[in-house]
Amino acid sequence: MPVMGKLYARIDDRLRTFIEDQPMFFVASAPLSGEGHVNLSPKGRAGTLVVLDEHTVGYLDFGGSHAETLAHIRENGRITLMWCAFTGPPKVLRIHGQGDPVFRDDPRWSTLLARFGAADGAGLRAIVVVRAERISDSCGFAVPLLDYQSDRDLHAEHLGRKSDAEFAEYCANKPYNGTSIDGLPALPLPLPPRNRVP
Repeated sequence: MPVMGKLYARIDDRLRTFIEDQPMFFVASAPLSGEGHVNLSPKGRAGTLVVLDEHTVGYLDFGGSHAETLAHIRENGRITLMWCAFTGPPKVLRIHGQGDPVFRDDPRWSTLLARFGAADGAGLRAIVVVRAERISDSCGFAVPLLDYQSDRDLHAEHLGRKSDAEFAEYCANKPYNGTSIDGLPALPLPLPPRNRVP
């Protein structure tokens, strides 16, 4: 039976393997205001999260109807990532940390994007880098056993039908891309053009 509630000083090889084996993860963030909305988002798409080093992970942030996480980490940096084992031994892993949104015009963009290889794709608007401040697991005894079938390709296909200029227009026309539901600055608009890795 797994040890419950263990703290880790770093993302070791065993934790890296667990993270990389999960087909999805969850991202939680919140504004500083007690009147603001807490946000929780599921994330998928194979290869879009990488362990950058023993204290840092990064994930690709693709277009959507909202940009709450980007707004929250721009305001205060606080972010939590969570993975659940839906197969095999029960486990829940959380990384509490500070998030840093890297946008398309950031000098770090190309170097970071190269770490994701083939996971890059149309509709990419930011790379979120998370520096771990607390790494912990818990039992996950109540997490159901679920069978993974495959990634959904609807999101990638939808964004793949847009040129980069059309994607920039899409972002500009979504009311909660440039500004969060609480009125915080989110995705910088107009969206800078893509600078692909050579």
